[in-house]
Amino acid sequence: MIVKQVTDILEELAPLAYAEDFDNVGLLVGDANMEVTSVLVTLDTLEDVVDEAIAEKCNLIISFHPIIFGGLKKITGTNYVQRVVIKAIQNNIAIYSMHTALDNSNQGVNAKICEVLGLQNTTILIPQKGTIKKLTTYVPKDEAENLKNILFEAGAGNIGNYSNCSFGTNGIGSYKAEQNANPVKGEFGKTHFEEETQISVTFEKAAEAKVLNALKENHSYEEVAYEVLTLENTNQNIGIGMVGELENSIPETDFLSFVKEKMNAEGIRHSALLGKKIRRVAVLGGSGAFAINAAKHANADIFISSDIKYHQFYEAEGKMIVADIGHYETEQFTKNLLVDYLTKKIPNFAIRLSGCKTNPIKYF
Repeated sequence: MIVKQVTDILEELAPLAYAEDFDNVGLLVGDANMEVTSVLVTLDTLEDVVDEAIAEKCNLIISFHPIIFGGLKKITGTNYVQRVVIKAIQNNIAIYSMHTALDNSNQGVNAKICEVLGLQNTTILIPQKGTIKKLTTYVPKDEAENLKNILFEAGAGNIGNYSNCSFGTNGIGSYKAEQNANPVKGEFGKTHFEEETQISVTFEKAAEAKVLNALKENHSYEEVAYEVLTLENTNQNIGIGMVGELENSIPETDFLSFVKEKMNAEGIRHSALLGKKIRRVAVLGGSGAFAINAAKHANADIFISSDIKYHQFYEAEGKMIVADIGHYETEQFTKNLLVDYLTKKIPNFAIRLSGCKTNPIKYF
């Protein structure tokens, strides 16, 4: 397999189109067409991780956090980022990062936290906006059914638990072929009238290139008339954070002890206890203070995340508990998720879980 074949499989789980605008995801170092010997999966790409890849003869590192986040103005080895990039290039190792693309996947970071904590009936905490698009195009009436089926195969027409969804309106289209045109129907220089069907289908943003390619490759007209709109409709399958329920209510202190054990947390910082049992739980891997209000609106009894600042704990406002279990701790199982996923998708390929614990924070 080449690098792109492996990363294409990863993008089925977490399309890069759903990464946040500020992020830097995808192939950060290396050649997409390089043949892959084996893969090393890690949370962070540090120097010792690259050393591990060299020792294990892995020439593709799949990392959750991007080693290159801001722009690199020079690569002279004066900091750990530059040294990692230099060592990876010198040893012909590619580095691919998923980060917020996996955060926004409904099978990603937060789904894994919910699985570890045994949460049920999970839903997205903050659905991502602008992820649903609508294609409208016009096709000769007798070709409409075939084109719709082709668009469905490309990923269009899925709404919730329904597939092959579309809307069609019949009418009369007109056009006149001008100089250098090569019309499939009609004659040069004459206005042609054709019975056409207007087809409208929705699709997820990540499928846009595939849907449009299918349209253009299979439409009979030389010039395909179409328009794509971004809809305001909420997509409940894509977004950051999750909220779910425990099978049974648990006293606050018992639940905090449970979280500490299951998430391997060496300490939990939290807002005031409220003297009530925990049943509804909101989670967000990584820095999640921005989602405190969303967790309150979701009627969560507790919100589990990390990197909460002093004054942000006040935002709990006595309505729920805000618990900071540590950044690494909320994301630590992500690499296990990726190894399991890749092993199922390409079972005869060497997928290795990094043995390096990359948490920079230590507790005394």
